Amino acid sequence: MMGKPQLEKIIQIPADTVLLEGSLVLPDRTEGLVAFAHGSGSSRFSPRNNFVARQLNQAGIGTLLLDLLTGLEDTRYETRFDIDLLAARLLQVTYWLQEQPDTRQLMFGYFGASTGAAAALKAAAARATLIRAVVSRGDVLI
Repeated sequence: MMGKPQLEKIIQIPADTVLLEGSLVLPDRTEGLVAFAHGSGSSRFSPRNNFVARQLNQAGIGTLLLDLLTGLEDTRYETRFDIDLLAARLLQVTYWLQEQPDTRQLMFGYFGASTGAAAALKAAAARATLIRAVVSRGDVLI
């Protein structure tokens, strides 16, 4: 089991015309970072995804639990299920992480649930050389 994380903070990431909020945890000497893409009706506070994130952190893998939509956007049916928008936001987050001193040297992966899984797969397919792994939790993808 790993010790205390080297870095643990709430961050705001510019995407389109909004700021996306997330919880970043980087264990000491981590080489990878998994960005979580939540499903519709969920948030970065999801107990299931937080459990998975803690397990990854204990294994020495960094995590970013974030919301790809603002609170207002999440109330709109058309944005909650807009896979293109969610995938574009996830890529914008990844590009931002590539520019940050604490994360630019890391390998990136995605963990998606429900609509977040569809967005993660779409984003990873668009930048296959950038994203090293994708995990899809629950639900059937069409």
